[in-house]
Amino acid sequence: MGQRKQFASAKRWVIKIGSALLTNEGAGLNGEGIQHWVDQMVQLRREGVELVLVSSGAVAEGMSRLGWNSRPHELHKLQAAAAVGQMGLVQAYEAHFQKYNIHTAQVLLTHDDLSSRERYLNARSTLRTLLSYGVVPVINENDTVVIDEIRFGDNDTLAALVANLVEADNLIILTDQQGMFDKDPRSNPDAKLIAESSVTEDSLEAMASGGAGSLGRGGMLTKVRAARLAARSGASTVIASGRAEDVLLQIRQGQSIGTLLYAEKAPVTARKQWLAGHLQLRGKLVIDQGACQVLRKSGRSLLAVGVKAVEGHFVRGEVVACVDENGLEIARGLVNYNAKEIDIIKGQTSEKIYDLLGYVDEAELIHCDNLVLV
Repeated sequence: MGQRKQFASAKRWVIKIGSALLTNEGAGLNGEGIQHWVDQMVQLRREGVELVLVSSGAVAEGMSRLGWNSRPHELHKLQAAAAVGQMGLVQAYEAHFQKYNIHTAQVLLTHDDLSSRERYLNARSTLRTLLSYGVVPVINENDTVVIDEIRFGDNDTLAALVANLVEADNLIILTDQQGMFDKDPRSNPDAKLIAESSVTEDSLEAMASGGAGSLGRGGMLTKVRAARLAARSGASTVIASGRAEDVLLQIRQGQSIGTLLYAEKAPVTARKQWLAGHLQLRGKLVIDQGACQVLRKSGRSLLAVGVKAVEGHFVRGEVVACVDENGLEIARGLVNYNAKEIDIIKGQTSEKIYDLLGYVDEAELIHCDNLVLV
């Protein structure tokens, strides 16, 4: 129950809703269900929870609108269905949230957006800005332009990567199943629901059997793998039935609903370890004594005024080391500017960045959330 209470108290959630829930198994958009989930999300917002919604259903809704009974195999048909269906999906969310005077924003992502460090930072900045304005981002894969046969491979994976992107505390995957069972309940009447488990438990993948339905692309195995992806940045995951009464509010109240796959590490610790050990250094910033003290003692962001020299060739979003004037590494992190830009603005206050470059990406060279002491 302690893990449930910790999960319930988190402040930033990524919620993923699957195709079968959203489209009434192919019979058009589930307006009643969408209203039910939006009502709950509005209540969560009133309780101070920041929300990012990852929504499946574009291809399935497009199929319904176009009168197709089965999912096509041809890429151009899948892309056409996604383009048609995305219109209905976004309209539905916007209409329901507008009843509460809450704005939504459509964000379409591709795998390249999250594998490119520069575009990763751009997407991260946009989503954090939307959240700061109280907007609910509605995210889907940009199915109309991807060329890898419409697959991320699935919106479970996309939701996990978005959880990493926005540094979410929780990932909630709403599906048409009660949660994860120790064996496939569709063919094993004695299957037992797993109430909670560490996401690192070795037996999880073996227990996650069965495939996806005709509309969706992700079975239970993809959800386990998504939970492990989310845990890289410290997010825990609940897999639960979207058809359960007030499922999101029950999760918020710490009720034992669905399956909780909890991360072993706190979000800050996990992200810092990721930065420290899993990304290749692309350059160095030589910083003055004052900047060294600020980073060591207060954990604040690195500003241009504290930089004395730039070494290496790197672009926005790559990892650089922050070293003192004797070459001792103090910290490392993701830079908001490339090497040439930093060389121009080094030693200057943040207020002068626009005058020197003609634009401002961020006030900080490295934000404290993307910086780890070494």
